[in-house]
Amino acid sequence: MTRVAIAQISGPADGGAANRDLSVAAARDAFERGADIVVLPELIVPGYGWRSEVLDEQAEPIDGETASAWAAVARAAGGWLAGGFAERAGDRFYNTAVLFGPDGLVLHYRKLHLFSGEKGVFTPGDRGLPVATTPHGRLGLCVCYDLRFVETLRALALRGAALVCVPTAWVPGFDTARWDIEGYCPQARTALVQANLNQVFVACASQAGAQGEHDFLGSSLVADARGAAVAGPLPGDRDETAIVDIDLGSAAAAQDRGGGVRPRSDRRTDVYGLVVEGERL
Repeated sequence: MTRVAIAQISGPADGGAANRDLSVAAARDAFERGADIVVLPELIVPGYGWRSEVLDEQAEPIDGETASAWAAVARAAGGWLAGGFAERAGDRFYNTAVLFGPDGLVLHYRKLHLFSGEKGVFTPGDRGLPVATTPHGRLGLCVCYDLRFVETLRALALRGAALVCVPTAWVPGFDTARWDIEGYCPQARTALVQANLNQVFVACASQAGAQGEHDFLGSSLVADARGAAVAGPLPGDRDETAIVDIDLGSAAAAQDRGGGVRPRSDRRTDVYGLVVEGERL
């Protein structure tokens, strides 16, 4: 079994070092509670937003203070830490997610699909859809709005990911509803459906409540490979961390639903296909 933590933590868009400290404290707490893998929200450092003056001052290189701090936490815990921050590379900014393991950086992902005002300040991602083999199974990364494009999770699943870690900052606007009667925001429902369709675990960590110009929806969750929520949805108005034990081996088992129903092998790749970085999946 693998113990996964989703750390729903929130901070202002220009929180900088304070948000970094908050993320480090949340990750340490989750590891101390036995987590093997911890997922932090999208752009938790310096904070979710798209003000160019904030990025000019607070965006960091891939080997900056935030990456160094997260790497140190993962190393000390012997665990795996995924989270999102604003990356500076030359004169460009990226909405970036990283995965650190005990030995350092494992995955470096840049958000492919920019949302709303992000398009005015961030450069679209250019590092593809990578996966990594770990002692817990194969892990993938994507960020928030990427889940609205069905090819994203499908590609990661076909590349062998058993768990996709998704730093998010779910906000109203894409859909008219905020939460349903069970506390799921529409984005969380989408994650459940895609986990089922792609036979992959999905761990989403968002922010919650009002933070300056943004009003976050919370609803962080872990979905299993049959589309059931095994943790969450977390509240929409406050920070909270949830930890759950999952069997990543059951992702492969979910590809056979019995009675000859095999969603992976039933694909008609003679009629259609998905090509990622030149690889036909």
